[in-house]
Formats: sequence, C-alpha cells, structure tokens
Amino acid sequence: MKTVIKQIVVVNFLFFLMVADVFAADSYRWFRVTIETPWAIFIFLLPMVLFPAVLMAILYWRFSGKKEES
Repeated sequence: MKTVIKQIVVVNFLFFLMVADVFAADSYRWFRVTIETPWAIFIFLLPMVLFPAVLMAILYWRFSGKKEES
C-alpha cells in the first residue's frame, strides 16, 4: 500500500512540474503594460479603498443619534 501511495505522489509531483512550466510560459501573454494599465489598477483598487470608508460613514451617521442602553 505504501508503494502505491508513493507512486501516486511521484506521478502527481511530476505532473504538476510539467503543468507549472506550461502556465509559466503562458503567463507572459498577460504581461502587457500599456498606458491604460495604471488606470485599470486605479479603477480596480478604488472601490476597495472607498467602500470601507463609505460604510463607516453610513454606520457612524446611523448610530450617532442612538443613546447607549444601560
């Protein structure tokens, strides 16, 4: 049983090594930096930065008038 598991592990390891090379060769296709790249990054990150700030402002405004119950 141990030899079967070892063989499976070795085959999977070799398979993932070969697959990793294929993905590495293909990754340069997506590595294109143009003049629009900073804008795309900005548009992608803007909601991540603003959403917590807007949510915090809304929650602060919502609960600012409530008195603490004791």
